[in-house]
Amino acid sequence: MTLLTKHMASVKASPTMAVSQAAKALIAQGVDVADLALGEPDFDTPRHIIEAAYQAALSGDTRYTATAGAPATKAAVIGKFARENGLVFESNEIIVANGAKQVIFNALMTTLEQGGEVILAAPYFVSYTDITLLLGGVPVIVECGLSSRFKLTPEALEAAITPKSKWVLLNMPGNPSGAVYSKSELQALGAVLARHPQVLILSDEIYEHIIFDGREFVSFGQACPELRERTLIVNGVSKAYAMTGWRIGYGAGPAELINGMTTVQSQSTTGACTIAQAAAVAALTGPQQGVTRFCEAFEKRRNLVVEAFSKIDGLNLDAPDGAFYAYIECGAYIGKTTPSGDKIENDTDFTHFLLAEARVAAVPGSAYGLSPFFRLSTATSEDVLTAAIERIGSAVARLT
Repeated sequence: MTLLTKHMASVKASPTMAVSQAAKALIAQGVDVADLALGEPDFDTPRHIIEAAYQAALSGDTRYTATAGAPATKAAVIGKFARENGLVFESNEIIVANGAKQVIFNALMTTLEQGGEVILAAPYFVSYTDITLLLGGVPVIVECGLSSRFKLTPEALEAAITPKSKWVLLNMPGNPSGAVYSKSELQALGAVLARHPQVLILSDEIYEHIIFDGREFVSFGQACPELRERTLIVNGVSKAYAMTGWRIGYGAGPAELINGMTTVQSQSTTGACTIAQAAAVAALTGPQQGVTRFCEAFEKRRNLVVEAFSKIDGLNLDAPDGAFYAYIECGAYIGKTTPSGDKIENDTDFTHFLLAEARVAAVPGSAYGLSPFFRLSTATSEDVLTAAIERIGSAVARLT
């Protein structure tokens, strides 16, 4: 007899956390490991944000808040969308949750029937597939490789849509690829979706402020306002403001959808932490110099990593346009043999080799639905990145 539902047989724990935990276990044993598995800014949360949380706690802002978010938090989110994206929302079109992932979970749980299809552009954020499977949905994977710069094309989207299609999930800048869609590319996808009114659109824009080379970020809501009544925009403060541990995400979409998501949240976690919400208000409404400083550092690290990998034969890195990851093609080393005599059959074996021989923790591309690749987080110091890539270069040189 099993205590678990049948859905759990196909759901796995986060691969990024699993790799990071393996690295941390080695570090605890005194092994020098460069843990580049977890996507988390290495900067401290800006002081004015911490001060706002402290003052909120001192003033007694420690009781239950409204399930969908405190009025001040919703107002800050509404102001952010108006100021930065040119989008106007009402309070009943906003939900605040315990991280962006909960917003996504709430949305799919509210709308996804058994067997409903969710279209995912691979490489995709690791949780998209497992949330879908956990809720009885069917992930429809569309491989978007180097030839399309890891972006979903209108032709591929059209081919993936069926009468069972319920959602298409977009992520920009993308995790793990760093891909950024232009306004015209989003409008081309929107033209396809306009012909299929049963399909909802979830635009995960959590890396919005980490964008490089002077590019302008365009929200899906900006590009395709005609699809507003079936578009959910997901964002949060974790990445842009170095607030991963504060666990505040938010969503903006049709009032009917937000109301359903709020009901789901009311029966799971209720509202997000009031003190963390006060911190999020300070992040969204206060000084933004930290966001700019973080982005400049991430772009500098991106440049370093691209340059370093260009010197390693057999590893191909298409320069990411945003986020803080490097998604590296490693097909040249599949089939090679390690110094210990093991054959590398796939990108999972390759990342095991990197951890064992180079002492670098990386996540295999299979976790993101597209192989043979591996992902490194570049959200760490230049010294650590330089040393890690040197180790990788030395390790792959020993493969035969």
